[in-house]
Amino acid sequence: MTSPCNSTLVNGKGANSGEGAARKNPLTGAGIRRTRRPANVKTNKEELALVKNISRLTIIEKPLSVTREQKTKTTDRHSKRLPNSSVKVDPKLLNLRSIAAQIVNRRYRNIVVMAGAGISTSSGIPDFRTPGTGLYDNMKQFDIPYPEAIFDIDYFIWNPKPFFSLAKTLYPGNYKPNDIHYFLGLLHDKGLLLRLYTQNIDGLERAAGIPSEKLVEAHGTFSTASCSLCNSSYPSEKAKAEILNDEIPRCKTCLGIVKPDVVFFGESLAKDFFSYRKDFKRSDLLIVMGTSLEIEPFASIVNSVQPHVPRLLLNWDPVGPFKQTPLKHTDVRKLGNLIDSVRVLVKLLGWATDLDELIKRETGASVQTRTDPGPMVPGNPELNKQAQTTGPSTYPHVASKFYKRPDIKA
Repeated sequence: MTSPCNSTLVNGKGANSGEGAARKNPLTGAGIRRTRRPANVKTNKEELALVKNISRLTIIEKPLSVTREQKTKTTDRHSKRLPNSSVKVDPKLLNLRSIAAQIVNRRYRNIVVMAGAGISTSSGIPDFRTPGTGLYDNMKQFDIPYPEAIFDIDYFIWNPKPFFSLAKTLYPGNYKPNDIHYFLGLLHDKGLLLRLYTQNIDGLERAAGIPSEKLVEAHGTFSTASCSLCNSSYPSEKAKAEILNDEIPRCKTCLGIVKPDVVFFGESLAKDFFSYRKDFKRSDLLIVMGTSLEIEPFASIVNSVQPHVPRLLLNWDPVGPFKQTPLKHTDVRKLGNLIDSVRVLVKLLGWATDLDELIKRETGASVQTRTDPGPMVPGNPELNKQAQTTGPSTYPHVASKFYKRPDIKA
């Protein structure tokens, strides 16, 4: 005997429905398709229950439609997130050679550089933290309680003489730019430098031909001076003359002590430093060179570029995010003597002749007789002392001779 339910499922009709009428889901209103079995097929109760459950699941639903306006908004949202999405990074190929190739092909046209004291050691200026030769290891002559006190604003107001004694040796004009500074100037000449962020106060970037609008001197400059109390501006040349004559320049407004606009511990950074928020988002390549990445907030901005943007470290040692192993797939590091690393990069770029021409234009001297004290060697104070006492040595500086050395490899 066949049940009413079986009659409905098998024959496709029920007591209150016509032939082949389809039921509707009371929740969605969608049609429910029912399967029809031949009349001569016997069906047990378990099969009937299975067929009934399957029929409830076969609900015809319309796919959600997406309007053209919604598609446009979605596309715009992703394009704004990655302004440099045209620059694709291949983690298998990213190295110093491939970065040089991308620069030559002008794939990277908004290069940001972060530079520290290490770029100036080849000009004879010691850095701050290298054991034995660093500035902080040679502060005994100034009779200060601790090395950093010479750049502490509170200590300066109490006793400005140690800083002024040091400033006499640091004033621009005592040192000359080296190949690293001129390489950065060459980036500007070729229209590839978006901005140079430097921790240095020696002014050698300016001397290498980098204009002020391309330069952010995060830790200040000797090119201007102001009062340490009321911040009134003061003629920088007058302040320099007084400092070199062992006099203490005084503000005419409040009689406070005038100092060059070098940022001390306890002082705010220059306003233009915070332009990194825009510059780093626009950059398509970040070069970090000659810095320990230990002084905040300068050290942290290395992480402000877009996640897909390559970062190149040229340094004695790995620093900051370049210490991790394995490296992030967009990071490249070239360790060792910085001036040699820059020469390798210039060779890969094919800019040797361009670099020599820039040096000749900026210095007015033949590149074959330029002077350079040679690289300062961290951890070898005797070698550095000898280089400083004997003075700069004159040697051939024709780029082609250096770049043909077989022992320099990328």
